[in-house]
Amino acid sequence: MDSGPAGVDGAGPRTPGVRSSRRLLAAGLAAVVVLLGVIAVLAIRLSGTAPAASAQAATPSPTPTSTASLTVPGIYERVAPSVVLVRTGHELGTGVIVADDGTILTANHVIAGGGIITITFADGTTANATVAAANPKLDIAALTPARLPQVVVPATLGGGADVGAPVVAIGNPLGLTDSVSAGVISGLDRTADTDHGRFAGLIQFDASVNPGSSGGPLLDAHGLVVGIVVSLATPGGRDAFAGIGFAVPIGAALGGGGNGPGRGPQI
Repeated sequence: MDSGPAGVDGAGPRTPGVRSSRRLLAAGLAAVVVLLGVIAVLAIRLSGTAPAASAQAATPSPTPTSTASLTVPGIYERVAPSVVLVRTGHELGTGVIVADDGTILTANHVIAGGGIITITFADGTTANATVAAANPKLDIAALTPARLPQVVVPATLGGGADVGAPVVAIGNPLGLTDSVSAGVISGLDRTADTDHGRFAGLIQFDASVNPGSSGGPLLDAHGLVVGIVVSLATPGGRDAFAGIGFAVPIGAALGGGGNGPGRGPQI
């Protein structure tokens, strides 16, 4: 007896292999659709968050300028407007403005001989000055100018100093005004015997200084004043730089503590 047609749609008998292939194809298409959907969702999420992330990366937090090291030219440009030339009688030295009212720190031996004190500011303004305070034991004096330049630029005062740290000195060595030299801190808590007495607690450094540099600022890598230059060592007996200079730490120069071998004249 004939079995008759297997399908009700009149398509003829069904083949198992064809049915499996169609199921696999349908499953594959469904997987692709799902995968595309996942990719689309990820793309939407990424496109929604990427701009915010980019904007955040483009605006990093600023680094405080006080912690950023400067080049020697950068230190000079920052501090040179604060450095002055100090003259009294036949003496010549350097000073640095340390306050908005124009107060100047210098080495006491520059002005200790008496006479009229004349200040020349960085912009060329000249003025007489009086001694506001003097500490011969530290070789530090504070001066008050009779007049000020149009723009007063006080230096920023620093703190401690470390052996091996870079330093810059600005001053008027041998009358060569507005000179800059660079070196490192060679030692701390040094003592120097000078023609005006023994001074202790000094910073030893190797940035070049000479007569006329006294009273000038010794600056760290951030342009902060860490000391006031007062003397140099002269093992050959000549008043010329031999690689050893001395400065009073700024804390002591401002009235704080600070007390050491070295030998040489005050400059």
